[in-house]
Amino acid sequence: MTVDHRTAPAERGRQAGPPHGGGGKRRDGGGRGKRRRPLRTALMAALAIVVLGAAGLGWIYFSLNGDIDTFDAGGLSTDRPDAGSSKGENVLVIGSDARTNGNSALGGGQADDIGRSDTAFLLHVYADHKNAIAVSIPRDTLVTIPPCRLPNGTWTKTQTGTQFNEAYSVGETAEGNPACTQNTVEKLTGLRVDHTVVVDFKGFASLTKVVGGVEVCLPQNIYQGDLNPHRATKGKLLFGKGEQTVSGQRALDYVRIRHGIGDGSDIGRIKRQQAFVGSLIKKVKSDGLTPGKLLPLAKAATSSMTVDPGLGTADKLISFAMSLKDIDLHNTRFVTIPWRYDGERVAIVEPDASALWGALKADRTIDGKDAGGAKGTKTNAASASPGADGRVSGAGIAVSVYNGTTTGGLASTAAAMLTAHGFTVTRTANAVGQNHTTTVVQYGPGMRGQAETVARLFPGARLESLTASRVNVVLGSSYTGDRDPSASAAPSAAPAAVPTSVAHDSRTADADLCSDLSYGSGG
Repeated sequence: MTVDHRTAPAERGRQAGPPHGGGGKRRDGGGRGKRRRPLRTALMAALAIVVLGAAGLGWIYFSLNGDIDTFDAGGLSTDRPDAGSSKGENVLVIGSDARTNGNSALGGGQADDIGRSDTAFLLHVYADHKNAIAVSIPRDTLVTIPPCRLPNGTWTKTQTGTQFNEAYSVGETAEGNPACTQNTVEKLTGLRVDHTVVVDFKGFASLTKVVGGVEVCLPQNIYQGDLNPHRATKGKLLFGKGEQTVSGQRALDYVRIRHGIGDGSDIGRIKRQQAFVGSLIKKVKSDGLTPGKLLPLAKAATSSMTVDPGLGTADKLISFAMSLKDIDLHNTRFVTIPWRYDGERVAIVEPDASALWGALKADRTIDGKDAGGAKGTKTNAASASPGADGRVSGAGIAVSVYNGTTTGGLASTAAAMLTAHGFTVTRTANAVGQNHTTTVVQYGPGMRGQAETVARLFPGARLESLTASRVNVVLGSSYTGDRDPSASAAPSAAPAAVPTSVAHDSRTADADLCSDLSYGSGG
């Protein structure tokens, strides 16, 4: 097989890819809108997953069914991680600041403005149904947005180095594009998203009212100017320092505060959202999950919630939620994707992020415990380690290897390792760019399984699709270049805990209300 090595790494960002999926509704679109002060409600949507978690709710199915909206799954990519790519279930929760359907009265802005989501989190429910972890993805995180469908049915090209929140605005529709955000999260994590939930302003405000308010804590006094930094004066006092209970508009104002606390960053706001959700879940559980309590909660949640078709009926929603009711507050954790500042943007830190996704695939908790539970028999080639004898069978798989670093000889070293495992190496060369940090295994249509087998020899490698029919390995600095193929193929230990940096920043749902509420000075 002849491969032009000059195109190997560049194909990652420029190729448009095949059109994934069929025709669509206008909810799946493309383009960019102007930035506005973000709504930070995505984490609050965790309640939509929790509030329905009790038995005896069959009598409200009919009532709830009329309130549930679904988005068009035709905008989802067909080039997705395999079903069962993790043992547990993965739910993408998006907080929408769309101004449609009366939301502009709560959040400001024009009623016909472009739908935006400035933060989101991926909730991983471990297969034992006794543990859960929510991974926040800051809005400014630089990611690759894969092809997404526009309102006219065409598909965008892959966008690299793009802010994460741009995915939801693809198509510039008032409702936003949850399918594009789901495609982006699946590409970022290598995890299949089983369900997606979108909650808007009204849903959030209604939920906080129905529960009778949520306890929060402020590290300092907060004024109107902290909510709106464009004010000429700091305005009147909105929140006093310390613990208090908020609901409705005040709860919405609380979760949107950014500039008056710590360094005014999105990272700090996420920390306060995580504390808010923990407090919200704690309140719901303490009130008791009885039908009398759950009916108004369920109505508030579903009336302003959009979900994927897989959760599009009350029985499906409730069946899923009931599986979560035994998760203890202390075993419900919140973390933020491993990050660092890249100018004014947020860059993902590797190999920490890949290690986090690997831990979730293997159903390892934040402290490294096995939470596979009854579903622990499910396996996945992409996350599997070499066999007990250290071998990976590469029979029948042809691979081209490109050195994406400035370290000489890496391509030859990797080629020797692959050959020792039975792969056919068709070419070794330098990639166009030598600044790659993460090793990438690229694959053409129908070749994902082969790429997953290759990736088993490169811990932390990321999979990316190509239009060309080939399998490439573009080596990053994360590849150690072990020159003993047998050592490189040594049996791996049990999956480790998530990186120490992630574990250190984690928060449980029962944590001290006033602890760790910001980032940077003053937090």
